[in-house]
Amino acid sequence: MDAKKSVRQYKPASKTTGRRKKKKQSGWMRSLNWFRSNISDNEEVDPQKKGEHGDNLRFVWGAVLFILSLAILIALVSHVFTGAEDQKYVTSESYTAANWLGRWGYEVAHWLMDNTFGVSSILIPVFMLAASIRIMGLAKVRLHIWFLNCMIIMAWASAFAAYVVRYFPGAQDTYIIWGGMIGQNELDFLQNKVGGLGTLLIFILSALLYIFYLSDEAITAIRKVLTPKKKEEEPIEEEEQEEEPEVSYPLMPNSEDEGPQEEEEEPDEKPIPFSDEAAQTATTIDFANDPLAGLKGLDEPENTDDITVVVGHDPEQANLTDGRTLEPYDPKLDLENYKYPTLDLLTHYDNTTNAIDMEEQRNNKERIKTVLSNFRVEIMPNTKATIGPTITLYEITPAPGIRISTIRNLEDDIALSLSALGIRIIAPIPGKGTIGIEVPNLKPQMVSMESILNSRKFQETDYELPMALGKTITNEVYIADLTKMPHLLVAGATGQGKSVGLNVIITSLLYKKHPSELKLVMIDPKKVEFNLYAPIVNHFLAQVEGNEDKEEPIITDVNKVIQTLKSLCIEMDNRYDLLKKAHARNVKEYNEKFRDRQLNPQNGHRFMPYIVVVIDEYGDLIMTAGKEIELPIARIAQLARAVGIHMIIATQRPTANIITGTIKANFPARMAFKVTTGVDSKTILDRTGANQLVGKGDMLLMTGSEPVRIQCAFIDTNELEDIVHYIAKQQSYTSPYLLPEVPLEGDEEGGLGDVDLTHLDPMFEDAARMIVNEQNGSTSMIQRKFAIGYNRAGRLMDQLEKAGIVGPAKGSKPREVLCVSEEQLMMIMDNLR
Repeated sequence: MDAKKSVRQYKPASKTTGRRKKKKQSGWMRSLNWFRSNISDNEEVDPQKKGEHGDNLRFVWGAVLFILSLAILIALVSHVFTGAEDQKYVTSESYTAANWLGRWGYEVAHWLMDNTFGVSSILIPVFMLAASIRIMGLAKVRLHIWFLNCMIIMAWASAFAAYVVRYFPGAQDTYIIWGGMIGQNELDFLQNKVGGLGTLLIFILSALLYIFYLSDEAITAIRKVLTPKKKEEEPIEEEEQEEEPEVSYPLMPNSEDEGPQEEEEEPDEKPIPFSDEAAQTATTIDFANDPLAGLKGLDEPENTDDITVVVGHDPEQANLTDGRTLEPYDPKLDLENYKYPTLDLLTHYDNTTNAIDMEEQRNNKERIKTVLSNFRVEIMPNTKATIGPTITLYEITPAPGIRISTIRNLEDDIALSLSALGIRIIAPIPGKGTIGIEVPNLKPQMVSMESILNSRKFQETDYELPMALGKTITNEVYIADLTKMPHLLVAGATGQGKSVGLNVIITSLLYKKHPSELKLVMIDPKKVEFNLYAPIVNHFLAQVEGNEDKEEPIITDVNKVIQTLKSLCIEMDNRYDLLKKAHARNVKEYNEKFRDRQLNPQNGHRFMPYIVVVIDEYGDLIMTAGKEIELPIARIAQLARAVGIHMIIATQRPTANIITGTIKANFPARMAFKVTTGVDSKTILDRTGANQLVGKGDMLLMTGSEPVRIQCAFIDTNELEDIVHYIAKQQSYTSPYLLPEVPLEGDEEGGLGDVDLTHLDPMFEDAARMIVNEQNGSTSMIQRKFAIGYNRAGRLMDQLEKAGIVGPAKGSKPREVLCVSEEQLMMIMDNLR
């Protein structure tokens, strides 16, 4: 201790000549000693010398440095915007500088930018700010790292700025020396050594190396590559490391702890011994598939969506792929013995009897040329014919100067000459310089469902919801993906193939999808079209929860239709909530995450099958329920695509009051069978053409800007019954797919509590008399008799029930009439007045 004291007394004495200076320098020396002990990252600090006076002194010095560096930073930033104006009056002593810190700020900023690193000298006060924060003890700052990075950036940026100014003349017209004096000197040195091109390459290479230095991912990747090689090359060194005494390092170093500073600052630089036994134990923890591995003893949050959990089948029977992680979840394992329908269930038709008649094709070509020449319409001699199953397309090329409208106006004359049921002119054919004339064949060929499903195109398709519709004019099998449409509007006159087309779509889905992947909601007001699908209710159908045991799986009642559509809206909202929790954009991404066991079923996650809603006779539903049907359908069509709910609605009345603008806007895909008028065709397709079809499955499908003519495949009732029977006799789920429960209109508990009998509907007495006279009461009957909307009819029925004229609702059955005579009704009316 005496030696240390003598040294401390000797140092200030050697540098002072008088007593007054000695007192001054003792204060500076205290500060210098503090800087030397605190700023250095390598010097050990004696905790016994830290006191209250020393802490206050450090904070004061740090605050002074913080204010000074902040002022310099503000001056530099201001100089970028106000330096041009200040330079105009640099020689005037009375000039008030525009710099935010006045003339002092201008002079400091001007000197730093011009004489040091240019604009990049802004990093000098930034480093000073970091140092002041370290001195004040507000945060632990590794000053040597800050100094290294700031110097690298300033050196590179100043030289590069000087390079840009020198080789781009437009950058020279400025009041700032962008690279500063140091940057210009660097540039001159580099150009003298390696030239202009070499200098540019050095800039690019050094920038890439610096970015690579900052990239943790790149460094981690290199370490993963080099680590195995190092272990193989130096097995002896590893054994030696195991024999070394174990060194413990603090998990969270504290600035107040004693010990070497380098251990506290960089505890990961020195490798920690790791035995082979520990390494083998650590490899069983799969952090990639289970981020919570190794933390099972800690408190876990409730929302652990990424926990690996086996669902759908017995977890104890799940196979492990590599001894560490579970195999992907397979929803098909619940019905693992399910067999897809076979092609031998479909009838094979022989079309050899209806072979192509070449004589017919030649005659049609000559007649077309003759008709056009009679009206002085010249065409090129080459006429191409494309023969389809029911239609032949003749492509003609008009001579120069012939207007397309002239040929289009001859449509009826050509049909008369060909004795055809109806022709369709495509003028011009998209993508070609020709005009197409579609003429029906005298002997059309049947397109069987068996030939479509047996095609290679359907067998190898990877569509999510493939619909094998039929064949095009070129005899190619046409397959569409419902998920891309995403909803389909089908329209056509009675007997033109509309119902067969719906059965073709459903059959395509049944042949391609497993019961775990697809659910159908079938709405059939006619009660006879979809009834044959009832036996597969537990395989493919969906029902509202609570109706699975007491209602038919095919929905026919209007009230149940409204209930089901509302339930689908709730299902849609629930699915969107799950997608939000899983950070998935659509049902496909969500199911992939669920298959990979990234989602926890205990948090509500589940595998989502596609839901296809098929509505036949949509026009009848609109006539009966109006907005109660249209609004939920429009909402589902607008939003449900991403969550795997798709709709197919069909109507035989394609009028504007049935297919409204709301429906057309949300059903971009349209399928039009033959209609009677061009107005109906325009309602469906926004153009004519559907009125020129020949019927019997001849249709136009529009999924883009131009419609495609297709001959729809044919499937009869016997084939459908065989397919349904084949599926129904197999193992099934215990119940249909359950949709969220929604109460029927008038069935809500306490629903009549809000009915006000003091303000009766003006039609109340007339409706009551009709029900008493008919002794039959239902909402739909009131709606039809009085030509009112469904909502008003429902309110009338609620008032009648509360008045005691009718009983409560009984599902799809009519209500019981409690008032049996006119006299009793008059007594009730008198009491209500």
